[in-house]
Amino acid sequence: MRLVVLDTETTGLEVSQGHRIVEVAAVELVDRRLTGRHFHRYINPQRPVDEGALRVHGLDEAFLADKPLFAEIAADLAEFVAGARLIIHNAPFDTGFLAAEFERVGQPDDSLLADVLDTLAMARELHPGKRNSLDALCERYGVDNSGRTLHGALLDAELLAEVYLAMTRGQESLITFLADEEAAGLATGDSGLQALALRVLRASEHEIAAHDAVLAGMADKSPPLWSQA
Repeated sequence: MRLVVLDTETTGLEVSQGHRIVEVAAVELVDRRLTGRHFHRYINPQRPVDEGALRVHGLDEAFLADKPLFAEIAADLAEFVAGARLIIHNAPFDTGFLAAEFERVGQPDDSLLADVLDTLAMARELHPGKRNSLDALCERYGVDNSGRTLHGALLDAELLAEVYLAMTRGQESLITFLADEEAAGLATGDSGLQALALRVLRASEHEIAAHDAVLAGMADKSPPLWSQA
């Protein structure tokens, strides 16, 4: 499956108050590996940047003044994410801003944001009651975030990709095991559940007799619960 890990920076926290995206970045994962393909743009939001947001990402109006409008990068962004599952930390925030920006330029393609995995929700399920910010997850999973003095969409997307791979490493092992078993089944002409059938090792007569002897010894001392029907 093709995955795209995405992050945005904005002029403020509330899309309902007309805040806009000032930076968007996405990195591509295929077969759980970073491919090196990425999308990254700074965007002129055509409005002031809130002081709180400026302290987070450091992108001021002077820096953004000569950057393209979202309308100028919308088609390229849509092409990059098309057909992929999006991996986003605190997904409702980013998808809310993206949906508003796409709608504003007359490109309300709901399919672009239809398949989204929220790593914040995943982390809260895996680590209830703990801090699950991106920085906290980097520390928990041993991902080097020493270069993250300010939030930046491209750096954050790259860090989140590493965190996601670490969070789902157990799933990778299971998927690899099932794929290997299925491949072995196909090689021998089996398929479906037959390829994944577990080998059953039945006890020998000697082992059954030894087991019965142990149970009998236990019953002499204190009758087991399963015999007290």
